[in-house]
Amino acid sequence: MKVVKTIAELKTIVNKAKENRHSIGLVPTMGYLHEGHLTLATVARNENDVVIMSIFVNPTQFGPNEDFESYPRDLERDVQLASTVGVDVIFAPSVEEMYPTDGGIYIRAGKQAEILCGATRPGHFDGVLQVVAKLFHLTEPNCAYFGQKDAQQVAIIQTMVRDYNFSLEIRTVPIVRELDGLAKSSRNVYLSEAERREAPAIFKALQIAHDEFLISRDAEKAIILARNYIEECTSGRIDYLQMLSYPDLRQVTEETKEVLIAAAVYIGKTRLIDNVIFSLKGALAHV
Repeated sequence: MKVVKTIAELKTIVNKAKENRHSIGLVPTMGYLHEGHLTLATVARNENDVVIMSIFVNPTQFGPNEDFESYPRDLERDVQLASTVGVDVIFAPSVEEMYPTDGGIYIRAGKQAEILCGATRPGHFDGVLQVVAKLFHLTEPNCAYFGQKDAQQVAIIQTMVRDYNFSLEIRTVPIVRELDGLAKSSRNVYLSEAERREAPAIFKALQIAHDEFLISRDAEKAIILARNYIEECTSGRIDYLQMLSYPDLRQVTEETKEVLIAAAVYIGKTRLIDNVIFSLKGALAHV
């Protein structure tokens, strides 16, 4: 496995792969790898000749009061973990390498970014699209792999790829969970022991909403039940808890085929996100 830190080194590897007609799978990460990231890399390994994992804590997607400086970083640990799942190349650039200039041209994420995480993190998804677009151009992947945990992010990236004719496929890999249901996340290390015991209630609440909606087709009732469960079983503060069509992220209607139930909850100072996505057969009786 090679670890490269410059665009020039990366492009040499990519150009050689293209000359040899090798397929490239990209796994974009911000590092501090956990089992979810390794699952993405494993899927990419099974489907491609060359697997490139980027490790870059992207400053443009962090707001002024967010945790960019304190976001966990440990490249040596990440390199060891990535090597166990067959990653061929780690691209770990500096901020200066990724953003040497600023010509004032920006990507705007649109209406999909004005809800859920985007409602309280203005500009976040603009920054996500900025770095993802750069990574797509730099690595020229056949497929890029993202986790379902960031469902809104995946939907927005899929829209950019579709509308701007990027020549790659976006592959979404299901959420990897702890035994008690908590979605694996680099930010879970911030939780105290007591907060960690509370955190699985988020997924349980999503399951309650899912089950209720399948029975009653009443989105409002389903969300109320989920909200009540979180409030009763945790000391957390709900940022959002919503049910939307997927991947367009609009109100659920009789024509909706896939449903997203998504939550963001502050447990202590740690903001945790989770979701479930499920298909519906036939028209909805009540929404």
